[in-house]
Amino acid sequence: MKLLNVVSKYIAYKRGLGIRFNTGARDLMALCRTMGVSARLETINRKKLQRFLIGSCSAPVFRNRKHYTLLGLNRFVVGRGYRALPIVPLPPVKPRTFVPYVFTRDELRRLLDAIARRRRGKFLEAYTLRTILLLLYGAGLRISEATSLDLGDVDLDAALITVRETKFYKTRLVPLGIQLNQLMKAYAEWRGQEGYAQHAAAPFFILRSGARVHHAIVRVAFQRLRQLADLHHFDGQRPRLHDLRHTAAVHRLVAWYRHGADVQTLLPRLSVYLGHVRLSSTQVYLTMTPELLREVSLRFQQYAMPGVRHE
Repeated sequence: MKLLNVVSKYIAYKRGLGIRFNTGARDLMALCRTMGVSARLETINRKKLQRFLIGSCSAPVFRNRKHYTLLGLNRFVVGRGYRALPIVPLPPVKPRTFVPYVFTRDELRRLLDAIARRRRGKFLEAYTLRTILLLLYGAGLRISEATSLDLGDVDLDAALITVRETKFYKTRLVPLGIQLNQLMKAYAEWRGQEGYAQHAAAPFFILRSGARVHHAIVRVAFQRLRQLADLHHFDGQRPRLHDLRHTAAVHRLVAWYRHGADVQTLLPRLSVYLGHVRLSSTQVYLTMTPELLREVSLRFQQYAMPGVRHE
């Protein structure tokens, strides 16, 4: 049986289940090119597969992704009575030491204040940049989710936005707080007064040309703001734009503790709000900070010693 034929059937099978499988398909087609378009399953040896897995890229994340895809192909192959691919386990990966950066409220203010000191960009208005950053923090969105918003996705009368086809190919509704909704309304009015397109499919966040804001432009602008605000990670790594999403999750948790809310009951709601399938995905965002640790400690003291007054 030719490898290319099996791979084509497997890709069709995955997409028949409603899975996009774009990245997996690219990896498997790269496997076919590496082995040769006429390669047969029985001619593929362990050394060839290992060479494909390691390739020219040493990043563990890419090796692990290809390995996971090959394991899925193997199950498909064996389930149809063909010879299994000789896949070998990957060497253990060193645990990640990166800790997401959680901005303090003062640092968020410094970041936003730096917008006024940023040199006027050729493409991105300062107003647009500010609104995007506040939306990322206020609604906990990914940058790609914010820049993909169309006018038809933003219902400001209902204080609701529709985030479509996200990282996990789902669509979700995200409610906006009062202040954030007012901010979004002001931006919507501004873009209308400036004469930008008003039909439902028009991008909500626009460049000066009226084209959709690309997330790469926002990332470059954020890097400049980070420098102007003099923000640094404690271990020398640089805070990322995505850390605004981490910050939103942690600050929400701190607010719940301070208001005496039942955090364990509310955590699944936070998970849904962030667009996660499992609570374990949300836990990645809940980095322990001094502020959060203090609130957790106070809650524990109130539970363990209910008769003691805590300041």
